[in-house]
Amino acid sequence: MEKKQTDCTRLLKSIDINLPLIGFYDAPDSKAFEPLVTPKTGDCVFSFFQEWMQGITLHITKEHFGCGGAGHWMCGIRVRSKDEFIQFLVEEEGLKDSPELMAKWLDVTRPYKPRFAHLFVGPLKEDQWAWVKSLTFFVNPDQLSTLMLGAQYHSSPEDPVPVIAPFGSGCMELLPFEDPEIPQAAIGATDIAMRQHLPPNILAFTVTVFMFRRLCELDERSFLDKAFFQRLKKARGLHI
Repeated sequence: MEKKQTDCTRLLKSIDINLPLIGFYDAPDSKAFEPLVTPKTGDCVFSFFQEWMQGITLHITKEHFGCGGAGHWMCGIRVRSKDEFIQFLVEEEGLKDSPELMAKWLDVTRPYKPRFAHLFVGPLKEDQWAWVKSLTFFVNPDQLSTLMLGAQYHSSPEDPVPVIAPFGSGCMELLPFEDPEIPQAAIGATDIAMRQHLPPNILAFTVTVFMFRRLCELDERSFLDKAFFQRLKKARGLHI
């Protein structure tokens, strides 16, 4: 894992991203992430969006994880039986056509296994870069399009798919990668159960550390300085 945070100043300025980038951390020391907020039982991870925007980090542990979905997917805690979980997702929430389909999906989808007792979701901490597992941009459709193009920029047809859009809860989409050691991105914040906590024109674009580095390496040879993107910025009234 890289020890030093990649400089993203040019990227953020070019795309006019003003919302803070959010990191998902699996780290040993909670003090390094202060100020912290702890979820109460039932709290959605994304209900802390405004706290993130104010520089506050969400602290998740096996004792305090918020909603049952976050406990399951982020901490491996089962708050109900598999059959009860399937019944809730299919019958109450209507997320799959049948219990059999949902069971198959659960069988191949593994919860995250924390290395340490502390998980953190919040603004980037440069001195804690060694513990970051993914980074999330909160973006509008134009910015999402631009980052998707950036994720494709270095990609060859034989490479792993550079951008995915997996099915799952919002908190799952913060770390949806089968292999976090490759350059890959995911379109997130598509879970309608958590979208109430975000502005209506905002989606998430979550990347591995290695994709983040690639995006930050986009230079004047890339589309960021070419006509298509300049025309888009002009149409939106952005500074060129």
